[in-house]
Amino acid sequence: MAISTRFSVAVHTLVLIDIHRDKPLTSDLIASSVGTNPVVIRRIMSQLKKAGLIYSAPGITETRLLKEADAITLLDVYRAVSADATLFDLHQHPNPACLVGANIQDSLNGIFQTATRKMEEELAAVTVSDVAADIMEKSKA
Repeated sequence: MAISTRFSVAVHTLVLIDIHRDKPLTSDLIASSVGTNPVVIRRIMSQLKKAGLIYSAPGITETRLLKEADAITLLDVYRAVSADATLFDLHQHPNPACLVGANIQDSLNGIFQTATRKMEEELAAVTVSDVAADIMEKSKA
């Protein structure tokens, strides 16, 4: 089980917009950086726009962050593109006549909730600006 690549692509997109804030960016240009199809980028940008993180308009090359990069956490990005997904999903229909089957969901539910909360705390502690700064630092090496 993995978090959808939409999350990393969305972070990539926001960092690119931040680093190149003075350049016009198209979905084609962003797609070439990400290594994907521009349609994928447009879908993700639509989710980021709906979440109030970016401004973009069809046919216009002006794409910008609606908040400062240091005010956009990775949790904001995760929620923007993963709102319909849960990190952990419990399998359905375990056998209630089995000792494990009858109790597995209750046993795992609390563990999964704790793990999700901790992941969200970690994502909330990192901003798009932090990722951009790390990339800029790595580019100097």
